[in-house]
Amino acid sequence: MSGLFGPIRQNGYVVRDLRRAARHWTEVIGVGPFFVIDDQPLNGFRFRGEPSEARIRVALAQSGGIQIELIEPLNDAPSAFGEFLRSGREGLQHIAFWTDEFDAAMREAAGRGLTVLQEGCSGSGAPDERFVYFTAEHHPGTMIELSETRGAKGRLFRAIAAAAEGWDGAEPVRDMRSLLDGAS
Repeated sequence: MSGLFGPIRQNGYVVRDLRRAARHWTEVIGVGPFFVIDDQPLNGFRFRGEPSEARIRVALAQSGGIQIELIEPLNDAPSAFGEFLRSGREGLQHIAFWTDEFDAAMREAAGRGLTVLQEGCSGSGAPDERFVYFTAEHHPGTMIELSETRGAKGRLFRAIAAAAEGWDGAEPVRDMRSLLDGAS
C-alpha cells in the first residue's frame, strides 16, 4: 500500500478557464482526451458543514495511473474551489484517493485527525458516489479528497482511463455524456 488510503489516483487542478487549461494539457503536455461536463451535479453538497449551491465545470483525463481533473467554479457559492481562486491561486488544489470502502476510510481519516471541509455526492447523487475533501489546516499544501468509486463513478473512471490508452491526439476535448451513457 502506498499512502494512507492506497496510491494517489487523481490530481485536481482548479482553474479560471477550463477550456484553455484543457488545451494546454492536450497540446503542450500531451495528456488526453479530456471529457467535459459543463455543469457537474453536486448533490447534497456541504461546505464547512452548511449546504451550498456551488456549481462547477469539470474535465477528466488520464495519464498513466493518475487521473487529471480540471475544475472551474461557475458561481460564487461557498466551496473549496472558489476559496482557492479567491486566494489568488490557480493550479493543483487537491490529490484524491479512491475507495470502494468509503465508510471504513472515513473512520480511518477521523482516527488520524482529518477534518471534513466539503462533501457531497457527484454524478447522479447515488449513495455510492460520495466524496469528501479534508481541510489543509495541518499542513500548508494540497488538500486531500477521498472519492467513492463504486457503481457508475468507478465505471466512468475506468472508461476515461481506457480512452487515454493509445490516444492519438484526435478529439482532444469531448463531451462526458458519451461516457456517462455507457457508465450507467
